[in-house]
Amino acid sequence: MTMTLFDHFKFTFLDDGFCARDIVDQKINESTSSDDKDAFYVADLGDILKKHLRWARALPRVTPFYAVKCNDSQTVLRTLETLGTGFDCASKTEIQLVQSLGVESSRIIYANPCKQVSQIKYASAHGVQMMTFDSEVELMKVARSHDNAKLVLRIATDDSKAVCRLSVKFGATLKNSRLLLERAKELGLDIIGVSFHVGSGCTDPETYTQAIADARCVFDMGAELGYNMTLLDIGGGFPGTDKFKLTFEEITAVINPALDKYFPADFGVRIIAEPGRFYVASAYTLAVNIIAKKVNMKEQSGSDDKGNVTSDRTLMYYVNDGIYGSFQDVIRGYEHVTPIVHKKMKPDELMYPCTIWGHTCNDLDRIVELCNLPEQQVGDWLLFENMGAYTVAASSTFNGFQKPDIHYVMSRSAWQCMQQIHGHCKCESTLEPPA
Repeated sequence: MTMTLFDHFKFTFLDDGFCARDIVDQKINESTSSDDKDAFYVADLGDILKKHLRWARALPRVTPFYAVKCNDSQTVLRTLETLGTGFDCASKTEIQLVQSLGVESSRIIYANPCKQVSQIKYASAHGVQMMTFDSEVELMKVARSHDNAKLVLRIATDDSKAVCRLSVKFGATLKNSRLLLERAKELGLDIIGVSFHVGSGCTDPETYTQAIADARCVFDMGAELGYNMTLLDIGGGFPGTDKFKLTFEEITAVINPALDKYFPADFGVRIIAEPGRFYVASAYTLAVNIIAKKVNMKEQSGSDDKGNVTSDRTLMYYVNDGIYGSFQDVIRGYEHVTPIVHKKMKPDELMYPCTIWGHTCNDLDRIVELCNLPEQQVGDWLLFENMGAYTVAASSTFNGFQKPDIHYVMSRSAWQCMQQIHGHCKCESTLEPPA
């Protein structure tokens, strides 16, 4: 494996036949003789490329504007910039970060409906024109603070079947949408389109059909008032793994016909989306070390409802990361993480009920309430897959615990394909999207 720096990319080239898991094993083996067994990530940039190719095949009419809030790693952002995505920014800092990588302002949407005045002025001064709104107060702030805003009206959706609901906080009703369009006309503001978000972890793809139909209704309202709307933003919330209730393709199989019905290709509307989790979740693997252990004895053993003998011992493991760090989604209820034992199991090894705790002194810091694992010892490692979304970006240093280091890897074929895409050449890659 060779550490390489290309165009500000710093990552390890994977030799033929090697994968990201091999780097995890290598890093763990290197720590064997040391007490410094800090948690760490291995991130496969090639997996992000696979997701990009998968997106292009499944949603050919929709341009992705990556949601920076999901994972703001500069290496991830450089990868996506090379692939030609746009960027969904929610703050001045995110705009600064993306523009520091050379991203043109036309590839940025300031997709936060409720913005601080000073940050609206910053966007104006730095050429970021596209921005969302959902209230009259926001319209008035923009009218006073931005010289040439291109506004996108965010509408509410029925997100009752999503894991993380956003329309309780953001989005205008159809009735209020007409009033907002009229008020924008009075203020002389330019409304260029409509956006929505069906919530993260949507379990009913038909929600998209209704949201797209509602967006078309608002487009028609705008036309009546003299607006020439040219942008539809279908938001984010797409699953990052195929372990979710709905696969990405099951969702896009509903989105595409709805787009063709309400916004046909000859309608002249540019369609974008704000995927975050979709791009980065499966790229990251987290390795944590067991730093402490407790054994709790039951009064007696017994049998479960399947007739299996249950243990008279339950184990509690404490690891060097937690819900104030990489496991924020556990609190939100989006992710139910599953640990993978790193050391090789014996064929007849007994399994024990376990609880896994984080390393802070807070009683809420419980990563896994109950799982079955073979008995582990202090110094052993546990792995967690699909850890790229709302982990690195959302983690804190509560109790003084630092964030895990990240080791980036990529295969040579993935790097070559990225360069072809960046050079606007047809990419005949051997990389196939995940099944």
